Amino acid sequence: MTRSKLILLVEDNPDDVALTLSALKRAKIESHVAVAIDGVEALDFLFGTGNHIGRDTDHLPAVILLDVNLPRMRGTEVLKRLRADPRTGLIPTVMLTTSREDQDIEESYRCGANSYISKPVNFQEFVTVVQDLTNYWLLHNEAPSPLRAA
Repeated sequence: MTRSKLILLVEDNPDDVALTLSALKRAKIESHVAVAIDGVEALDFLFGTGNHIGRDTDHLPAVILLDVNLPRMRGTEVLKRLRADPRTGLIPTVMLTTSREDQDIEESYRCGANSYISKPVNFQEFVTVVQDLTNYWLLHNEAPSPLRAA
């Protein structure tokens, strides 16, 4: 039995969550989307801790869409922890955020981001960006073998 590809969306703004889920639906890619509302929940989801004890941690996301400005733990701190752990160090992680600050962009790449995308304000442009990034990371990108089995 093949599992659908998993996307982990880490976003604290409910409007941006709804917008992203709507854009993903329009992209028509067969995938399951898990949502974490802050960095701590994202790490709990990935490592099967906290509220996610018992989750099958062998089923890793094909891509993580990670906001920079999150409560409890900044996105860049989440990224540092992902990259430091061999179980999650290779998961493609896209910073999808409203921040266009040079400092946030540079820090994200220093921490191991694979891509940094500023969310367009226009809904149709946002849908196009989400379609392009999910098509790339889920359909065209060749993942390392530990992530292919997930």
